[in-house]
Amino acid sequence: MFHLPYGKTTLPLSVPDTLPIDTITYRMAEEDGSLQSSQNRIAHALSKPIGTAKLSELAVGRDSAVIIISDGTRLCPSHLLLPPLLQELNQAGIPDVSIDIIIALGMHRKHTPEEMKNLVGSSVYGRIRVHNHSAASEDCILLGTSSSGTPIEINRLAVKADLRIVTGNIEPHALAGISGGIKALIPGIASQRCIEHNHSLSQHYKAVPGEPDNPIHKDMEEGLRFLSVDFLLNVVVNHEKHVLEAAAGEVIAAHRTLISRASSRFLVPVPHAYDMTIVSPGGHPKDLQLYQAIKALRNASTLTKKGGTIIMVAECSEMLGNGVFQFWVETMKDRQSMVEKLQQQFQLGAHKILHLDEVLSKQRVYLYSAVPRSIVELLGLLPTDDIQQVFDEFISTKGKTVALMPYGSLTYPQLPQNTV
Repeated sequence: MFHLPYGKTTLPLSVPDTLPIDTITYRMAEEDGSLQSSQNRIAHALSKPIGTAKLSELAVGRDSAVIIISDGTRLCPSHLLLPPLLQELNQAGIPDVSIDIIIALGMHRKHTPEEMKNLVGSSVYGRIRVHNHSAASEDCILLGTSSSGTPIEINRLAVKADLRIVTGNIEPHALAGISGGIKALIPGIASQRCIEHNHSLSQHYKAVPGEPDNPIHKDMEEGLRFLSVDFLLNVVVNHEKHVLEAAAGEVIAAHRTLISRASSRFLVPVPHAYDMTIVSPGGHPKDLQLYQAIKALRNASTLTKKGGTIIMVAECSEMLGNGVFQFWVETMKDRQSMVEKLQQQFQLGAHKILHLDEVLSKQRVYLYSAVPRSIVELLGLLPTDDIQQVFDEFISTKGKTVALMPYGSLTYPQLPQNTV
């Protein structure tokens, strides 16, 4: 019996003993997963920053500071990162009243006060002002234009601060190549038009997961020409938010030191594609909404033969997770029309339809979720409330190969070149 992560619970799947099934997952070595070990790794990184002085030294003489943190759709354990950062800022003479925390929402939905408290920890929430980022141009400051034409328009509060600190976790990213690092700034606290233009580059350039050297990521990094980031604290975590690696220091150099370590965990060589892949994004928060869960679906598609079948279990308690995405799905003529329109003019949010089309043009996809059947069907997916039945019918034909991806959002299959 397999148990697939689903929201904050699991779904059972019974597999016959006679059926060989391969579990494809990111590398989970036997690290100490205790709270103390996570805190120790963070403390060690802060004590030996890369390419810059310690934060407690950098902050001396500064009047104010902002700390940029990931939002609730990410696995970053901000509640562990913030206390030692605040301690160093206080040690340098910056009091709590001169510190602000900004949640790097990009264009994701804003957080409620209770969600903010859970994100940063109740102790920090009681001490420090916490803000939802607003991507509205009036809440940002235009600093210039990148060589790719992206308007570098950044959160007003961050621009005006004396000291800027970014945090985040690092994992492969289909659009930017890699997460963490500069992504806290762009798209994290950038304006809508900044994010939209940067992300539109994905129509012309394709990133390789795990590789930062692509025009989309370089465009993000070019933002540093217009606004400095003084200090970075990034971590590599597992699906339970345990810190496996940590690095601190100069934003580019410190980020680069963790990329290969993250890639060695999350990029998974596999010998061949499968007839069926059963995938879960990994449960909460990776399956909060379809907008995020599609990342796992794309990873599963990489692993699945053309003409094959994918079953995805993703709770999606927040439905599609993006109003523009939902509006297009509910009102546009058909998927082909949507794809053609997006190819003519990129639109943030609706661009997830392009990602869906990549998969649906190659595989049949069943979805077990809380999304209403009608919406699932409009997406072009096949709704099911019984994954066991779908699975059993599929394997009734002998000779089928099956893969199981329990942590699909963190697992990036790497097939041999020229594999069909």
